[in-house]
Amino acid sequence: MGGKWAALRWTVAAAVAVAVWSAVAMTGRGEPQVPCYFIFGDSLVDNGNNNGIASLARANYAPYGIDFPDGPTGRFSNGKTTTDVVAELLGFDSYIPPFATTRGDAILTGVNFASAAAGIREETGQQLGARISFTGQLQNYQSTVSQVVNLLGDENSAADYLSKCIYTVGMGSNDYLNNYFMPAIYSTSRRYSPEEYADVLVDDYTDQLRTLYNYGARKVAVIGVGQIGCTPNQLAQLSSNGVTCVDRINSAIEIFNRKLISMVDGFNANLDGAKFTYIDSYGMFRDVLANPAAYGFDVTNAGCCGVGRNNGQITCLPFQTPCGDRKKYLFWDAFHPSEAGNEVFGRRSYSAGSPTDVHPVDIRRLAQL
Repeated sequence: MGGKWAALRWTVAAAVAVAVWSAVAMTGRGEPQVPCYFIFGDSLVDNGNNNGIASLARANYAPYGIDFPDGPTGRFSNGKTTTDVVAELLGFDSYIPPFATTRGDAILTGVNFASAAAGIREETGQQLGARISFTGQLQNYQSTVSQVVNLLGDENSAADYLSKCIYTVGMGSNDYLNNYFMPAIYSTSRRYSPEEYADVLVDDYTDQLRTLYNYGARKVAVIGVGQIGCTPNQLAQLSSNGVTCVDRINSAIEIFNRKLISMVDGFNANLDGAKFTYIDSYGMFRDVLANPAAYGFDVTNAGCCGVGRNNGQITCLPFQTPCGDRKKYLFWDAFHPSEAGNEVFGRRSYSAGSPTDVHPVDIRRLAQL
């Protein structure tokens, strides 16, 4: 099917425009900056795809969602995720729904395919039970594309439509956290040096993202992996004082992220019509940790809820009472940012706060291309 998507037209037929308009509810802000937004990733942006599967990586219970209008939804946060923030900034009047529950015309505004514990590699996260790997998410996307073709009438119209949409892809965190740095379960750290493992990951990631391109994606923001060595979980396990970040982990992440930039450049140079960009989540984390008060944070080394040292041993227990002032905490639980943290990262992804936040453009500019 790749050849059918290679050539994209830039004019949408009037009938297609009518179909799209009827599927999108407008608000006073006017039309969203793009017709749709597709999301791929892990627990950082999962909003319910793991709720109905046999997985330990689920967050559809209180106190998760304590600050979210719908309560617990499967989001690993007290409130919004980064992609919720991006969806708001793109002008959508509602958050992008999960693949697990999205049907019919609703897919025309976008779908969230993310799954907690998912990775680039198939085995990643297997100790947590069921999850939808990036390959599985791409298969679900391909199914969605077939539905878009049916809704819009033909493949050329669907291709033209999808070429205008924003795609964000944030993979790799679990390939380190729930694979490479879990030697009791996975052999990858014995088989590969950090440099070799990054190469293996990026080779697979390149093939997977090319599949996404072959099925219509053109405006793609690749989200770098953040400073995993600074999460409450890793501080609790490996930091001598519970404050100092774990350099061994962060150094491996930096190698991977550097290779992502080269991957993005390669796509833009070699794929017709490709508009890929890299979002430097790692650098954003570094900025916040260097001056947390500037972002309103008092606590950056512990979760707002959790168990053990730094509240970092495991995620929040069901119905556990979280911290009171959640806006002061960078992390909600042992692994995931709070809504306040997600606001920072989502806003800087959409509109770069520094030239180094993105390469080459932020999501706001990507939407305009």
